[in-house]
Amino acid sequence: MKQRLSGKLKRLLSVPTNDVDLVRAQFQAFAKQIPLLYFILATNAMAVAFTFAKFGPPWITLYVPTTLFVVCLVRGVTWWRIGRSKVPDADAIRHMRRTNRLAFIIAIAYTAWGFALFPYGDAYAQGQIVFFLALTMISCNFCLMHLRPAVLNVTFVGVVPFSIFFFFADQGHFRAAAVNLAFVAFGMITMLMSNYRDFANLVASRRSLIEKQMETQSDENLRLANLDSLSGLPNRRALMTALSERCGDRAKTGAPTAVVFIDLDGFKDVNDTYGHETGDQLIAVVAQDFKRLLPGDALLARIGGDEFAASISATDALQLAHSFASIVIEFLERPIRIGERPIQVGASIGVACAAPTECSADELFRRADTAMYHVKANGKSGVKLYTPELDAERQKRQQIEDQLRRGLAENEFDVVYQPIVDAGARRIVAVEALLRWPRRKEGALSPDQFIPVAEASGLINPLGLFILRRACEELRDIEGIRLNVNVSPAQFRDPDFETQVTNILSQTRFPAKRLELELTEGYLIDHPQRATIAISFLKAMGVSIALDDFGTGYTSIAYLQQYGFNRIKIDKSLAGKITTDRKAGVLVAGAVHLANGLDMAVTAEGVETEEQAAMLKLVGCNCLQGFLFSKPKPLCEALRSEWMEEQRAANVA
Repeated sequence: MKQRLSGKLKRLLSVPTNDVDLVRAQFQAFAKQIPLLYFILATNAMAVAFTFAKFGPPWITLYVPTTLFVVCLVRGVTWWRIGRSKVPDADAIRHMRRTNRLAFIIAIAYTAWGFALFPYGDAYAQGQIVFFLALTMISCNFCLMHLRPAVLNVTFVGVVPFSIFFFFADQGHFRAAAVNLAFVAFGMITMLMSNYRDFANLVASRRSLIEKQMETQSDENLRLANLDSLSGLPNRRALMTALSERCGDRAKTGAPTAVVFIDLDGFKDVNDTYGHETGDQLIAVVAQDFKRLLPGDALLARIGGDEFAASISATDALQLAHSFASIVIEFLERPIRIGERPIQVGASIGVACAAPTECSADELFRRADTAMYHVKANGKSGVKLYTPELDAERQKRQQIEDQLRRGLAENEFDVVYQPIVDAGARRIVAVEALLRWPRRKEGALSPDQFIPVAEASGLINPLGLFILRRACEELRDIEGIRLNVNVSPAQFRDPDFETQVTNILSQTRFPAKRLELELTEGYLIDHPQRATIAISFLKAMGVSIALDDFGTGYTSIAYLQQYGFNRIKIDKSLAGKITTDRKAGVLVAGAVHLANGLDMAVTAEGVETEEQAAMLKLVGCNCLQGFLFSKPKPLCEALRSEWMEEQRAANVA
């Protein structure tokens, strides 16, 4: 019992250090009041010294109060500086402990000094001593109210001796004041203790509120960290977390898991043509549509950009995944309306499925990505299921991509030319520039092997500009020969393409009227607005535009009218059958008649025999191109082909 009371008393008279928040709040509160406390002590000391200057000896009426005044002044200035600075918690505890000790010492000093002065004064001066000590103690307690041990120290050291001393002093004349101060002190201590508890509870409540806010904020941050703000779907992080719970050692069920990786085809064109705001709206609409098409317990996430992925765990996960992918492809065949604007996009989709312990979440995701990449690199708009062979194929494509970059940097490419002849005069009127890769360190690679890789990787842009620049430089001084250059859809998508063509023509001083760019119809149909702008700009420069591979797609008369091509090139798959397939002949004749009606010239590709050449001339083709005249060769050889030599010999004879 005695030890318990002793411990309780010790806690009451000691600065608490177990609650850092309370310590910090106490320090911030009373640090602003301590300078006022020392100002009161200094002022009261000088007032009493002035009153007793004529009664007592100098040591007690001058030296002692001066010392107390200086001490209070120094401490007041020190605390004023402390209150204006940011103090670490450890230093705050140290300052409060020092103040607690000084409160005890100063209370003793002032009380002892007051008792020592009391006998020297007259009745008026003695009354001022009583008033001075009472006022000083009350002021100290109120200024120290946020530091409970200091208040108790001042009360025990000051009020208790005061009450006892003045209860018996001067034959009881101050007995009423002593009793009154004792009651005031008791009431003040009770009130201060209550205020201290309220203060401590307030600090605890604030801490609890902050902790709850932090928990709520943490939950919200966690939610936001796993959410894609644009689509409202979970993001990649959320998907990978879910996959980790279903795959590998962390798997909680025995059902297989499938990942469906969706990459939108043509989304970049939407951004380039209509702006990013329309692109964002498209992502939001597509996300909700995909979510609606998703199987019941599957998770759909936006991975980033125009990529989405779905995770499906079920005994028939592969069937569900393939069905979902097929539905997405079918759904995207119809235009999506954004405001008043119909927008057409497609999707390249990869599917991977594995048992829970077969592979990790990262590996399953990578497999789906690999399958999607295969679709992207082989014509887009389709679904592919992952097989191990795809890794070898993707690795090979990556190697070719790296070699393409090196080839551009180290000048491993050449440009060859295939003549285009006038169907009637049988003279070369143009050459088509074609790319070759003869100096590849790993061995020459045919265009049909590296061009798809270049288009998928974006390297077709620098390759296409390389062909155009080299051909313009080599053909510039050969008058009367037109230059034909193929343009990839990937090049045409680039909003800077027209500027790049303009710069090359300017730098090489090649006449724009001798340049003819060949475009395929697929891009024109999918992106008519962008195509119209680019074609109009190029034609205004004097560049001719030819529609390549005519007869392999579904170009309508309306498109031929809209773009105003200078020429159509009938594909070899159609022109090459003109002597063996009656329907092919009818189609070629119809195409020539249609083009002539729209003021377009016609070139037939893939001519290999004199019979084909004669028939194509007969149906109205203006120009012919094919192995009959020459294979693609260096420029000087192409202009002096065996066929040309035979023609010259025949003319001489």
